[in-house]
Amino acid sequence: MKNLWTRAAALAVAAAALAAGLPLAPTQAADDFKVEEGYTSLFNGKDLTGWKYVGSKESLEGKTETADKRFQVVDGVIVANEKDARGKGGIRDLYTTRPFNKDFHLKLEFRAAPKADSGVYIRGPQLQVRDYIRRGEQKQLKKFKNDDWNELDITVKDGVATCLCNGEPLSPRTMKVPAKSDKGIGLQAETGKFEFRRIRIKEMP
Repeated sequence: MKNLWTRAAALAVAAAALAAGLPLAPTQAADDFKVEEGYTSLFNGKDLTGWKYVGSKESLEGKTETADKRFQVVDGVIVANEKDARGKGGIRDLYTTRPFNKDFHLKLEFRAAPKADSGVYIRGPQLQVRDYIRRGEQKQLKKFKNDDWNELDITVKDGVATCLCNGEPLSPRTMKVPAKSDKGIGLQAETGKFEFRRIRIKEMP
């Protein structure tokens, strides 16, 4: 009974915050990962709320997949499928509905199928995110884990993004990004199955 009362109280607080136009506290993903202090989750672990599908007018609020099933939420993970429900592949992009034009620190985890190819967009420009080792790329990465979760750590400051994978620098380590853009943060579906989780951001003052 105590748990039911606690849950009801939490829902009441959330409803009051929404009614007042206040932002909700950072959420945690379905795997009970706790977002670090100062960070805000960009993915609630349940559905695609807060994201938009480039080239489509469909609203993803409360939905667990795009209409063509190219992107789906499965077990607390955003899955970028190799092909859509009609068997069509190619590049498709999922972007946050909100732009992030302050300097920021972005963290997320990805898991790649063998030789899969994807990307993370930072205000438009793309960081190539791939199954690096089995593709013969980024050979300096000694901590990369095949068929397992790897963490991307991206710091954007003064129009330059510094990119790490599992704490090791990617090559090139930095890339230029626009100082401002309405494109936000994006995930790419291209070749092979790709999975993303624990996507969170900390905006700098």
